[in-house]
Amino acid sequence: MHEFLISVAAFIVLIAVMVVVHEFGHFVVAKLCGVRVEAFSFGFGPRLFGYKYGDTDYKVCLLPFGGFVKMTGESAEQNLETPGKETVIAADDPGALTSHPRWQQMLIGFAGPFANFVLAFVLMIFYYGWINEVPAVEVKTTTVEWVIPGSAAAQAGIQPGDTIRRFAEAANPDWEKVYERLNLDPNQTVPVTLERGGTILQTSMRVPSKLVEGDLAGMLPQIMPGPIAVKEVQPGTPAERAGLRAGDGIQSVDGFAFHTVSSLRAYMKAGEGKALSLVVVRQGVLVPMVAHPAKLDGWVLGFMPAPPPYREDPLPLGKATSKSTKFCADNSTLIFETLERLFARKVPVSQLMGPVGIARVAGDAAESKGWSEKIGLAGMISINLGILNLMPFPILDGGMIFILLIESAIRREINLAVKERIYQAAFVVLMAFFAVVIYNDVARLPFFTHLKP
Repeated sequence: MHEFLISVAAFIVLIAVMVVVHEFGHFVVAKLCGVRVEAFSFGFGPRLFGYKYGDTDYKVCLLPFGGFVKMTGESAEQNLETPGKETVIAADDPGALTSHPRWQQMLIGFAGPFANFVLAFVLMIFYYGWINEVPAVEVKTTTVEWVIPGSAAAQAGIQPGDTIRRFAEAANPDWEKVYERLNLDPNQTVPVTLERGGTILQTSMRVPSKLVEGDLAGMLPQIMPGPIAVKEVQPGTPAERAGLRAGDGIQSVDGFAFHTVSSLRAYMKAGEGKALSLVVVRQGVLVPMVAHPAKLDGWVLGFMPAPPPYREDPLPLGKATSKSTKFCADNSTLIFETLERLFARKVPVSQLMGPVGIARVAGDAAESKGWSEKIGLAGMISINLGILNLMPFPILDGGMIFILLIESAIRREINLAVKERIYQAAFVVLMAFFAVVIYNDVARLPFFTHLKP
């Protein structure tokens, strides 16, 4: 019950901030364009309280799951009075949305999503510039935790546990310097000096011609000491069936000492689901167990790792801005990649997260220590909200902009009755989609997963 209340409260607060910022973007640009704003509402349904200033009613409504800005002339119902009475075109009203040029209407539509992008950008600048949590204990040496089979590093003879003493022209490099040299020497053979078990070894690596972001030519760095700490074990998963529990620490897998989940995932991918012999530390006692990974968009065991202890290391404003830009760009790209894979049927709809799933994640973030998960989640959801609202789907901001672009191209307005049918059909489709997503959210709740065979 406690977790449920935290999840609900965190979800309401998160959505409140996202919606208010989004609608404030519409509101500001509408005011600047001279459009009459009749209401600025947080929530839907009956009005609870508020105040009216000028033409605008600033109010809070009963249902706190959204909000809206009501502008004169923005809906079909406002454009014409009731049939049988004298017809009054809202466009004749200089304060109506439809009386303004289409470019201004598009600007107002874009302002909401843009406000969400700005919020995410500012939030992350604040985080990186004033907080920036980094691991309290870090591995100072450039030690290789795992090598992906068949990679350039594997072909060079680099093995897990090796420490890089020299890479190309860089002596005693850190991982950032190794990554820099890899990008400076594409398609070149560079000398590498390794330390393995106290012995110095010389080898060479053929640097790939192209590297994806963050790729170290198949090397996964050891960035943390100690075993992989287990925070939570999902019910019905290979981890639970193997006997793994919350609070355990995974000391080794098939004799390899992994310290991060990314290395463990790379190892499971190379093994293509073969059984894993785990040595787990439980209250100071070593417990052996065998786990059989399951394939779900990659090989997984089904546990959530505990975050390592952190300390604050604020960055200068320039670096904070650069990190914030990268955060926003990476998350924006991820959304498009997810949508592309969704339409290509590479990712099932069941993997999408709706309000219930967001509430659970928000609750976990609210209960987590530090600020990384809280601010990062807020920034990610703000970007998601901005991009999804720009999708060219009727009733979304992007749909309105798309229709305005069509009207600009044909140089006339689309018939009002046609618009109404388009919006009605879009509303039905959107509600059906949300129903499916919410059903999948509920089906993933622990209560229901315990019922599955």
